[in-house]
Amino acid sequence: MRILVAEDDAMISASICTSLQSDGFVVDLVNNGRAVNDMVSSEHFDLLLLDLGLPERNGLEILREIRDGKRAIPVIIITARDSVDDKVHGLDLGADDYLVKPFSAKELSARIRCTLRRSCGRAEPEIEIQDVKFNPNTRQVMKNGEPVALSAKECAVVEALIQRPGVMLSRAQLEERIYGWGEEVDSNAVLVHIHAIRQKLGHDFIQTLRGVGYCIPKKNRRQ
Repeated sequence: MRILVAEDDAMISASICTSLQSDGFVVDLVNNGRAVNDMVSSEHFDLLLLDLGLPERNGLEILREIRDGKRAIPVIIITARDSVDDKVHGLDLGADDYLVKPFSAKELSARIRCTLRRSCGRAEPEIEIQDVKFNPNTRQVMKNGEPVALSAKECAVVEALIQRPGVMLSRAQLEERIYGWGEEVDSNAVLVHIHAIRQKLGHDFIQTLRGVGYCIPKKNRRQ
């Protein structure tokens, strides 16, 4: 899952990015308010962490424009503003959650996971399809009750597809979800990851529609 962090404090942003990357998220950082909407409208992000006190444009203006533009990206406000009125205003403008600084890395990750579950229409943390169980909290993959070791990028591909079973994602869309800015991407990287996943989880686990993309079917074939 790919997260955009909009935070201008260098120490806070570095801490957040390091923590989220250690949890398996792909993280990109922007440190001024004017760039946020351009990034959200031009690239895919699964969630936005939005500081309210950004230079050049404040976070509430950014949030209002995102929602006025009908963009459904989940947004968690991260701010030092702790009054009830500030919280109510941010949530009423369309934020999915509101987290007051300072906060723990564990709490931030938990709130992100919860927000992502809601955005995908799920209540339970684990996802199970085709005898494969994926836990976004621990990034553990199980097949028929046995753990399966996936690389970080293989896990990211599985997560991108299993969150929305039956939805086709093109190679470019998968690349956008599993690689951050500045990461070098080989032209056949996604194909290599998918081949490795099929070797570990079964050839039919990921389906290919030539010229369109890849998906994990909603139901087991035996169903």
